[in-house]
Amino acid sequence: MADELRDELLNDPLARGYSTMTDQAASDDLNTEYRTRNRTIMSASEVFNSIDKAEFDALSNANETLIWNVLHLGDINPFGLEATVFTAVFPGGGATLTALAADRKQPISRAAELELSAVKSRDVGYARN
Repeated sequence: MADELRDELLNDPLARGYSTMTDQAASDDLNTEYRTRNRTIMSASEVFNSIDKAEFDALSNANETLIWNVLHLGDINPFGLEATVFTAVFPGGGATLTALAADRKQPISRAAELELSAVKSRDVGYARN
C-alpha cells in the first residue's frame, strides 16, 4: 500500500492538492466517494426498477417481449449487448436510458480506485516520510 499511496500523494494526478492537506485531510479525501467506475454486472431487478413505466407502456409488443427476455437472463452486463438492446428500444434522452446510464456507474473513493483499503491518517504520514 505504501508505494501506491506515496505515488498518489507525491504526483497528485487528479490535482487534489494533497501537498497542502494535513494527513487527516488527505486520508479523508482519499476515502471520499467522488470517483466512479463502470459496474460489470447489475441484477435484472435493478435494471427493471430503472425502467420508466410510461416508456415501457409505450413499447410495441415485440419490444416489450424483447425487454422481458433480456431481464430474464438474470445478471445483466450494463455495457454489453443487453445495453445495446435497451438503447435500441427506449427513446434516447428518455427517463429509462438516463436512469440506466447513471445506475451502471458505481461511486467509489480514490483509495478504492487505486485498489487500496481505507486510508488512515497514519498511512498518509508514513507514505509521506
